[in-house]
Amino acid sequence: MQVLRCFPKQEILSLNVSLGRGGEACIYAVPSHSNLVAKVYHKPTVDHAYKLQAMLANPPENPTASLGHISIAWPLDLLRAVDGSDRIIGFLMPRIRGMRPIIDFYNPRTRRQHCPLFNYQYLLRTARNLAAAFAALHNSGYCIGDVNESNILVSDTALVTLVDTDSFQVIDPDSNAVYRCPVGKPEFTPPELQNKIFSQYDREITHDLFGLGVIIFQLLMEGTHPFSGIYQGAGEPPAYESRIAAGHFTYSKKRQVPYQPTPIAPAWEILHPALQELFLRCFEDGHQNPHLRPSAQTWLSAIAEAEDSLVTCSVNPQHNYNNHLHSCPWCERTLRLGGRDPFPSHKAIAAKEHLKPRIPTKKRANQPSHRPTQPAIPLSTYWQTGVSQKTPLYQRLKQQKKFYPVALCLLGFGMLGYLDVMVKFTNVTQNAYTQQSLLTPQKQTNNNLNFADYYKQGHAAYKIRDYARAIENFNQALEKDPNHSKAHINRANARYNMKDYEGALTDYTAALKINPQEIKAFVNRGNVRYMLAEYSNDPDREYTLAIADFNNAIRLNSKEIEAYIRRGVVRSQMAKYSGDSQQDYQLALNDFSKAINLNPTKAEAYYQRGVVYSQIAQYSSNYVQEYNRAIADFDQALSINSQMAKAYLKRGMIRYELSQYGGRNANTNRLQAIDDLQTSAKVSLELEDMDNYQQALSSLCIVVENKCDTLFQSTSMLNGETTR
Repeated sequence: MQVLRCFPKQEILSLNVSLGRGGEACIYAVPSHSNLVAKVYHKPTVDHAYKLQAMLANPPENPTASLGHISIAWPLDLLRAVDGSDRIIGFLMPRIRGMRPIIDFYNPRTRRQHCPLFNYQYLLRTARNLAAAFAALHNSGYCIGDVNESNILVSDTALVTLVDTDSFQVIDPDSNAVYRCPVGKPEFTPPELQNKIFSQYDREITHDLFGLGVIIFQLLMEGTHPFSGIYQGAGEPPAYESRIAAGHFTYSKKRQVPYQPTPIAPAWEILHPALQELFLRCFEDGHQNPHLRPSAQTWLSAIAEAEDSLVTCSVNPQHNYNNHLHSCPWCERTLRLGGRDPFPSHKAIAAKEHLKPRIPTKKRANQPSHRPTQPAIPLSTYWQTGVSQKTPLYQRLKQQKKFYPVALCLLGFGMLGYLDVMVKFTNVTQNAYTQQSLLTPQKQTNNNLNFADYYKQGHAAYKIRDYARAIENFNQALEKDPNHSKAHINRANARYNMKDYEGALTDYTAALKINPQEIKAFVNRGNVRYMLAEYSNDPDREYTLAIADFNNAIRLNSKEIEAYIRRGVVRSQMAKYSGDSQQDYQLALNDFSKAINLNPTKAEAYYQRGVVYSQIAQYSSNYVQEYNRAIADFDQALSINSQMAKAYLKRGMIRYELSQYGGRNANTNRLQAIDDLQTSAKVSLELEDMDNYQQALSSLCIVVENKCDTLFQSTSMLNGETTR
């Protein structure tokens, strides 16, 4: 497509290479300007035009301008239609390279993989730079609105960039028109906006400050959400939005809340006292009075104080902690995690010890979750990966390839060390928001590579789960050959793992237009549509489209096991809301049974069938029979894969349900339930599956009648022993 750029001079741009597609717009590479990308709306409106014009007329200050870094990816120029109508259809913005979503840094597992030397000092530095960007926006009268982890990118040197800026709430200073932010994620939404329709409310800075507090808490607490914890009440643990709405900050000091901190989370005391005070103001005091939440500038000052008080551990120089502590909390945490160091030493990284399993175990199969966390990867020219339960989805690279990103990271941190020696964290005082940012080394690109080179690079990046880099490599490959179906599929897989479901949907669809025989593209697109149903205003439509994709995969290959399993999952989900749930449940059972007939060693099929039997039991007069069928399937799944934590969890809760009905086996069922839930927690911990781990502990609190204090103080469960 062609668009018209008007500034600094009129220029027609040809946009042929799509870098991503969302529900509202598509992102394109700009061949004539490699440092820019174009965002073009599917259905441009007058409001889009007015909002963009207001943004261009009043850009926020860039806190890191003196470092040559862009902290806020603000629109740079308008794009107009070339049909003579002069309609504004999109805009140009900076192309951000070499950065990853902030979750890759506060999540310990991905941090170890991508940049293991990113220690606590750099987490603090990231928080400071984030607060600086928020302060600059707020000072210019903007609200982000949709604060979440996917809109914040971070470099290996702790620099921060806010993206998706055209979704921010904008006030036109000339007309006072308010262009609202219509979206938001519940886990970052303040209590006063929970369960509200965002498009009907003007956002306020105090709303942003709640989300900022959540992100900073996750940065400094190893990814722990401030409202996560082990539920001590009866029934299912409430969702985050319910906890936030109720003001149940897990670390509350002024009120009793029905949660205890997850045992595996860092201790509250590791936080600098000034930061502890601000978190309490944000989540406790701010619950009743949002204006008590700390401003971005207040966060910035407190984080600076915390960084200035850091001391270095004598055992591991990578362990930095605040001087109010008497001993190194990271050494203690390493012991608690069975040797898994959150901030491994240079020596451990050189020996690749940081990538080894927490507890040595024999090789085991993967555990797909109820919702597919990773798409099944199709066979392709350079990338051959099995999709069966017994074959891991991602094979390990050769050691020298795996070490490549670590080597780059080491080089980057070598430069950081030099900068630290030279400037000793000297303040950058050119503006009110810049605080001790670090320069990002510029990456060299080779424009002489061909399609195969870029494709192989994408393959290598994907294997080490560097999905952002894989997407960039596949973008470059598709610039060379936009009609390569496998490249579209592989980029879609990477986008799926980055939770860019709209972008993944676009790529799978493009692949199927090029080659309608791509079975895995149908299966994976069905998975995407299943995920999109959760956020859709019309989930039934997405479920129906997902089933159509699975049907097409089965039409092309009647032995496509994954299509049967995923179709069964969708059908079981639809059964919860359908008028004829028993028929839908039976269709789901048929799908899982078909998958088992095709491959009797498919643990996931047994697990999913067991889940359906347990759901049927809740509405059946013969519940004991249905529960026993479910237990038999979980038994079979665990005989195939003894590390399937979710099967222990489900079996444990079914046994607990049976114990509640009484009878001579009631006590036996209860003891077996405790054993299953403890095993689920133990295995989840080994696999670093924190969601399942937290759910297992919450369930244990119910089974052992809320005696959580004793449970948490006991190390026997964490060590894998069974106590009764």
